[in-house]
Amino acid sequence: MKFTLSWLKDHLETKASLGEICDKLPMLGLEVESVQDRSKDLSDFIVGYVEEAQQHPNADRLKLCVVDIGAEKVQVVCGAPNARAGIKGVFAPPGAIIPSSETFSKRAL
Repeated sequence: MKFTLSWLKDHLETKASLGEICDKLPMLGLEVESVQDRSKDLSDFIVGYVEEAQQHPNADRLKLCVVDIGAEKVQVVCGAPNARAGIKGVFAPPGAIIPSSETFSKRAL
């Protein structure tokens, strides 16, 4: 059975660390086959704030967005239909690797 640590903590009152929980579960008769820390897969990603979103001049389904990622503001071409100023979203900088092993890069339109 697979479950998340947050799900387990919803049903278990503890301040124990993941390691401590994994050590105790076998003592209760529950086998721990593996532990996967998915946060490492997403460490390249940043939460960004969309400051501006305009229709792309050469594409009907794309928007040009100015996104504040904390250290700087970047211009992003976005295909999300709900992209608009005032929302937060996930930003993958060039070189970021998504869990499916694709690598993001800068490209010309």
